Amino acid sequence: MINSGNNSGPTIHKWQFWIDRGGTFTDIVARQPDGRIVSYKLLSENPERYEDSALEGIRQLLGIDSGDVIPTDRIEAVKMGTTVATNALLERKGEPTVLVISRGFKDALRIGYQNRPKLFDLHIRLPEMLYTRTIQIDERMGAHGDVLVALDEKAAHRDLQAAYDAGIRSAAIVFMHAYRYPDHERRVAALATEIGFDQISVSHQVSPLMKLVSRGDTTVVDAY
Repeated sequence: MINSGNNSGPTIHKWQFWIDRGGTFTDIVARQPDGRIVSYKLLSENPERYEDSALEGIRQLLGIDSGDVIPTDRIEAVKMGTTVATNALLERKGEPTVLVISRGFKDALRIGYQNRPKLFDLHIRLPEMLYTRTIQIDERMGAHGDVLVALDEKAAHRDLQAAYDAGIRSAAIVFMHAYRYPDHERRVAALATEIGFDQISVSHQVSPLMKLVSRGDTTVVDAY
């Protein structure tokens, strides 16, 4: 459904789009080349009619058929926000994820920082972890870049393949000191790509920070 507003501004030469994709509806506000503001609303999920709601909305506003190539030369800017990831976290409907971490740190994210907001609470409820499986990798980089344990690529490939065969398609790779020395993470990410994982999040790209736990938590969320 397209609505035209009365707002007008200085004449521009191309379309501008602002898109909000929610779990149910996608809302689009656009500025036409003549400066007029229009809005459009459609279902976020409608697989019988289109694959992507944002692209479909842009096509409708441009007046082209579904499935046609969008003429990018007519578009100046597209800005998009979405609550899809937030909803997935709140509802725990993300992708099954495997945590790939340096050997010896399997439970590091579960242990966390041992924060005790209720110091005398005898019934502590730990948060549910987002990853469903953990792979410990034989590797270790020192704090100054020296290789303390060489990366066992053969074992890493074997364990990643087992996770993939179990139906997991998302991997979060978090190694000690990888924020500064990411070679081992890159090599394991290459193995995951070779196997066919759809989503591969590596901590040195997602959150290049010193602390393993915070870096790992952010990487898992990105993969999930």
